[in-house]
Amino acid sequence: MDIPTLQKTLRELELDGWLIYDFHGQNPTALTALGLEGHMLTRRLCYLVPAEGEPVALVHAIELLSFPKEVPGRRQSYTSWASFKAALEGLLARLPRRRLAMEYFPLGAIPYLSRVDAGTLELVRSLGVEVVSSAELVQRFLCRWTPHQLASHVRALRAIDDAKDAAFEQVGIALRRGLEVSEIAIQKFLMDQFSRANLETDHPPIVAVNAHAGDPHYVTSDETRTPIRKGDLVLIDLWARGKGPRDVYADITWVGFCGDRPGAKAEEIFRIAADARDAGLEAVRAAWRDKRALEGWQVDRVVRDHIASKGYGEKFIHRTGHSIGTRVHGDGANLDDFETHDTRQLLEGLAFSIEPGIYLPEQGLGVRTEIDVAITPEGPQVFSKVQQEIVRIPCEVT
Repeated sequence: MDIPTLQKTLRELELDGWLIYDFHGQNPTALTALGLEGHMLTRRLCYLVPAEGEPVALVHAIELLSFPKEVPGRRQSYTSWASFKAALEGLLARLPRRRLAMEYFPLGAIPYLSRVDAGTLELVRSLGVEVVSSAELVQRFLCRWTPHQLASHVRALRAIDDAKDAAFEQVGIALRRGLEVSEIAIQKFLMDQFSRANLETDHPPIVAVNAHAGDPHYVTSDETRTPIRKGDLVLIDLWARGKGPRDVYADITWVGFCGDRPGAKAEEIFRIAADARDAGLEAVRAAWRDKRALEGWQVDRVVRDHIASKGYGEKFIHRTGHSIGTRVHGDGANLDDFETHDTRQLLEGLAFSIEPGIYLPEQGLGVRTEIDVAITPEGPQVFSKVQQEIVRIPCEVT
């Protein structure tokens, strides 16, 4: 984190500081902020960035020597529960306004930011401190991409775009040769493509046929081994990142059909989803052109209203998009007025998916179309191909 700029922002927001708390890695925001991913953490940790003065890390004595030297500020140790409380009270006693930001959100309205347990919040409040959400600080100082991260996204995106194209081609080759091909085989093919491109992922891709495509978080596995045949609809959702410590994810979803002519219903709902996706992207671009603030929920509303106007509102059962970072689901603003009401602004430097879907498992199909949007200094950018029709996968021997 850029401590001087952060402290300037704290003063502008009339905050005494940002208290970053973690226990056993339960607060991913703390790990990201302090660069502690992979570091052994077994005791309570507090890191106070005051609006004025030097940051302080409150660390248990057994972890004091191993605490990373790269984290700026002085160290203070504790041993017992009583000494922890006393040390924390001593740190907070110096605050003039008694107002701190922590990883919580009022009423749990945005659970992705509610990472400090209720008991710790009670402890801090019992010391006479008002706790406010760190949501805007997290966005401004932890979620904006650097030029290196943007470049890593573009590299990953090109690689997974190529992998997706190759996967659809593999399905066609197998069907034209009369060979068996399945969801799990294509998933393994995609993982091999990731390995060749030096990418990593937190979960293998989704390869979903027909009714399985009507399940947004379908798990492709050996247990649900399903063949892919002529006349099938095939949804591929894949996400990956480079292996650099600060590389960020790319995440796309495409739909293909094994044959020349998808069914009328599949064509209809894909067109609706694609038009809704494009309307959401245009809303982001229009706000940028007009220099108008735009919040995550507003984009979701544009996309959702279009789908609802076509009679499929109840079949779009998740938010429109999620923040993207070093984790595929990042800590920035989501495009969401459905699962939550996300009032965070879409700031320059942030990135997110736009991925509307229409799910009809009872009719044996579902579609989702996903792009990634990065808000660069030049405006909102999409660095991948954008699907405008269902991919036709040739199946007949020519």
